[in-house]
Amino acid sequence: MFQNFIHWNPSPEIFTIPGIDWPVRWYGLMWALSFIGSHFIMNRIYRTEGRTEKDLDILTLYIIIGTVAGARLGHCLFYDPAYYLSHPLDILKVYEGGLASHGGAIGILAGMWLYCRKTKESLLWVFDKIVVVAPLAAALIRFGNLMNSEIIGKPTDVPWAFVFESVDKLPRHPAQLYESIFCLILFFVMYYLWKNKRHQFGPGFMFGLMCVLLFTERFIDEFFKENQEAFENAMTLNMGQLLSIPFVIIGLFMMWRSTKLINTTKESPSA
Repeated sequence: MFQNFIHWNPSPEIFTIPGIDWPVRWYGLMWALSFIGSHFIMNRIYRTEGRTEKDLDILTLYIIIGTVAGARLGHCLFYDPAYYLSHPLDILKVYEGGLASHGGAIGILAGMWLYCRKTKESLLWVFDKIVVVAPLAAALIRFGNLMNSEIIGKPTDVPWAFVFESVDKLPRHPAQLYESIFCLILFFVMYYLWKNKRHQFGPGFMFGLMCVLLFTERFIDEFFKENQEAFENAMTLNMGQLLSIPFVIIGLFMMWRSTKLINTTKESPSA
């Protein structure tokens, strides 16, 4: 009946390491590639802007810890707090899955704040650089979700619908793919702006722009997704949308603040 749709049923495991029976999964690989790719690009940004590789290594460590801890805590506290507060040790079982992108974003912000306290670097300077690579990481992680056939979309009859055969036989929006493609495009946009326009923006502008674009897309994409938890079915806006709104507001404020600062600087008489 659904022969014209894309039937999707890949194995989440790529291969198993011989001897130790340890599976290498697409999702884990995408996380690893997100850190490796981000570090490679950030290395170029740091060298271009006169920072050292040692500074970047410290930042990378803080970002990795902040991302994983934040994403895990975000999933546990945003989507099933009753269970995890009564079973706190299960929070440590990251290998069982359950990571929230909004929690990861908060963890990244916390990691950058701690990094800036340690290195005395400008927080807004770091924000404006990390947002260049953040969409690339998001694109890879959402592709990992697609390979896991998770965070699936709502039923649809669009020609490009996916039938996630490990879930059911209904054609659905490939919502993971929508977000992955958008984030990949956003990465190229942010890299272009950093490379060619960064001197035209005030501190915090690129951070604000990325927040507005990424979380507006995330808000819209949620309309095409199935809710992740049953309690969201009774909500007008689901948890992902509610968590996106503050990031959009913060982004708009940062863009306004940055533009106002630039205009004030231009209007001030020279000493």
